[in-house]
Amino acid sequence: MARARLIVHERRLDASGGIMEIKVWRVPNPVRPSIHGYKYSLFYGRPGVRLVGFDNEQGKGDHMHVAGAEKAYSFTSLDQLLADFFAEVRKAGGEP
Repeated sequence: MARARLIVHERRLDASGGIMEIKVWRVPNPVRPSIHGYKYSLFYGRPGVRLVGFDNEQGKGDHMHVAGAEKAYSFTSLDQLLADFFAEVRKAGGEP
């Protein structure tokens, strides 16, 4: 039986004390309602505070959290996901 495989896991702190953590798994079946083969959780914030988040979870699909609001996210590729996440981190005052 095929299993999820962690392909990216990175955690770092920026000069302002912000925490960034990126986790991406390759999954054998899409996390519904997503249609791609990735499960991901991208976080930027401070202890106890999420400033930016991108993830896809069962039942919700691809979405993002920015400035306390949750919005749908249109996943096109892993490279674009990371670029979009880093752009939002910069807007939130972080250093990707």
